[in-house]
Amino acid sequence: MSEIKAETLTQVLSNRLGTIINSADFQTKSLHGGTVGDVQLIAGNAKTTDGGNLPFKIVLKTQKKWERYGDPDSWRREYDFYKSNFGVLFSESFRWPECYHAEMNEEQNETQIWMEYIDGLSGSDLTGDMYERAAEELGRFQGKLFAEQPVVLQSLTNLSNVNYMKNFYLHYRSWNRVYDYIRSDDCEIPKHLCNMLIDIDEKADEIFNRIEKLPIVLCHRDFWVANLFYSDGKTILLDWDTAGWGYLGEDIASLIGDEADMEHMVEYYHRCIPAYYKGFSEFADISHLSDNCIYEMILLLFGYRLVEWYMDAGPGNQPQEQNDERTLHIHILQKIHEMRN
Repeated sequence: MSEIKAETLTQVLSNRLGTIINSADFQTKSLHGGTVGDVQLIAGNAKTTDGGNLPFKIVLKTQKKWERYGDPDSWRREYDFYKSNFGVLFSESFRWPECYHAEMNEEQNETQIWMEYIDGLSGSDLTGDMYERAAEELGRFQGKLFAEQPVVLQSLTNLSNVNYMKNFYLHYRSWNRVYDYIRSDDCEIPKHLCNMLIDIDEKADEIFNRIEKLPIVLCHRDFWVANLFYSDGKTILLDWDTAGWGYLGEDIASLIGDEADMEHMVEYYHRCIPAYYKGFSEFADISHLSDNCIYEMILLLFGYRLVEWYMDAGPGNQPQEQNDERTLHIHILQKIHEMRN
């Protein structure tokens, strides 16, 4: 857990509350998320210069240096974004959490970002209407940036590579453990699902040729339900450390395929794609695009990952909890298979 310095906290709270804060009583609580970072909720009462007490909630995200495969500077990207003017690109209805203070410790290779606490619905609490709204808002955001090419966007240097999805897929495909498993006689995944993945492998070059004809947009690249909050009719998007250039639809593939509501995956596939295109089309003409490739993107991003998670859950004679996890991954692959039809 990160050490909280009193002088930093009072500075942050002064920014947050719009008045000079002398001191604060607080408690901390670790929040879920922040896969490789330390995320704390800090809540308490701040003391003003006139003796008043103001309740507050604020989030401190501490990120130490680490190297993500194919994207070594992602650990500091969110800090770089918040230190830029990137925030001006958002709208009232689609934004990130407000930042009250961000600092870099060069000696320890560590960033600290003090940001807004978001109180809203997220994860499994999101409804189909909220999925659709998020897809449309994302399309609108990406379409506006694509059409206007604002100077702020052009000045960002720490962005993930446009080929991130392709490199991610090729990295997984080269891993014999998963590649050989779906082709082996010992594989317990239903054959038609294995064939779905093998078919993608055999057509990968042709698929990427189609994907690479799509518009290049600014992608969040971690656009899944745990990072989406719906609050007061607004969509708020967390965790920008994987953001960068990518292809139209990559984020929608994540929204549909990454630990989404399994029972409604096919429904959301049919609802979110048109909503996304509707939002994007408000700023850019994409009427000529007849092939969105999102089904293929879902398999490229999550096909082998689901195989890996299935294998990690152990063989079928494991405790019920692990067997349930294996069944879940099979069901998700089956839902993806149904999307094709």
